[in-house]
Amino acid sequence: MELPFSEAYKIKMVETLRRSTPEERQKWIKDAKYNLFSLKSEQVYIDLLTDSGTGAMSDKQWSEMMLGDESYAGASSYFKMKEAILKVTGFDYFLPTHQGRAAENVLFSVLVKEGNLVPGNSHFDTTKGHIEYRKAFAVDCTIDEAFDTTLNHPFKGNVDQEKLEAVLKKSADKVRFIIMTLTNNSAGGQPVSMENLRMVRKIADQYGKLVVFDSARFAENAYFIKLREEKYKDATIRDIALEMFSYADVMTMSSKKDAIVNIGGFIGMRDKELFRECCTFNIMFEGYITYGGLAGRDMNAIAQGLYEGTEFDFLETRIRQVEYLGNRLIEFGIPVQQPIGGHAVFVDAIRFLPNLKKEEFLAQTLAVQLYLEAGVRGVEIGALLADRDPVTRENRFPKLELLRLAIPRRVYTNNHMDVVAVALKNVFDRRSDLKRGLKIIKEAPIMRHFTVELDLA
Repeated sequence: MELPFSEAYKIKMVETLRRSTPEERQKWIKDAKYNLFSLKSEQVYIDLLTDSGTGAMSDKQWSEMMLGDESYAGASSYFKMKEAILKVTGFDYFLPTHQGRAAENVLFSVLVKEGNLVPGNSHFDTTKGHIEYRKAFAVDCTIDEAFDTTLNHPFKGNVDQEKLEAVLKKSADKVRFIIMTLTNNSAGGQPVSMENLRMVRKIADQYGKLVVFDSARFAENAYFIKLREEKYKDATIRDIALEMFSYADVMTMSSKKDAIVNIGGFIGMRDKELFRECCTFNIMFEGYITYGGLAGRDMNAIAQGLYEGTEFDFLETRIRQVEYLGNRLIEFGIPVQQPIGGHAVFVDAIRFLPNLKKEEFLAQTLAVQLYLEAGVRGVEIGALLADRDPVTRENRFPKLELLRLAIPRRVYTNNHMDVVAVALKNVFDRRSDLKRGLKIIKEAPIMRHFTVELDLA
């Protein structure tokens, strides 16, 4: 008999969770203006809001935390992180930042100018926010297959070659770089194939453009390449990652994902002059170039996390838990983005709530209902996150309206996943009783989904 699959770690410490009552949750979500970001953590039973900075660090990472060098300049921790980045990504130059969006802020302060176009594969919220804040435009060139959640395509994160070339043929003078998000979060945590990365590199070279990777989940992307591209079935995750990064000029990373730390990020570069330009903004916005807003102990933990996060056994454990939840939902007939993504299960709110109007923010409505059912917190990846058009100020309604259930690394057991699955099934069974969604009461001018105030429509 074949042995069952089990986690590639054992648990040494636990944190107590409190189950709340339906009456408490009704009051809490109303007080939070139906924005799940505004809930207190103790008001949440199972927290799938994000996998960013919510993972459990290993014994080796905690050991490295104790060895951190807190020097302002030239700390040994900086050089330990530099060595790990070079070994795992191949980038010679790097700048530490306090998190991924800070890396974007520093890099885009150099690369993005008013009126620029930034083509790529479904820019995520902070990426698009930093672009539009600078009065530039994010252009989504993702393949059409990504927008059909019933279609089982192995690399829904890919860029469409014709779409990308159309942007460059028409407006090459407005494009400084192409950005690739690995994995593609907005499309449902979907990977990009190595073949697609090579194609993007070839087109970029043809037009003399830079290629930038948003690399928050690059290790998960490498795992899918190993499983789904025949050529790489015998390759190690690190070998795959090195080839992936060989097609990029620059990378940004939120280390809070695949490096499994609570805080931190960085920019990786090949060009010394770009590094020098970014240094100025890093010093202004983050800190000196050898700490970038991080304590030495955090840089040590990132270095160790980069090694652990690119181990196949860890990735298999992590992604198979995501698949477990996704498969439970599929068994219940709940519509999800297929195939299941790397870091989260994405529920198709348009197919889940066909009786509600798109103007009532379907994914946010579904997220609220799941919280009311069981104290499970997910996040909307839909019209709220899509924000308003920066020119017309009209609401943008994306092709995908998704409830993301992002699973922290090494935190929950499959028993927790069963709770989430059954809770969502209960909402699914009573979906026809939902007669109204939500409306906006108050919103910020950009990246509104973090602080928006809502009420029943």
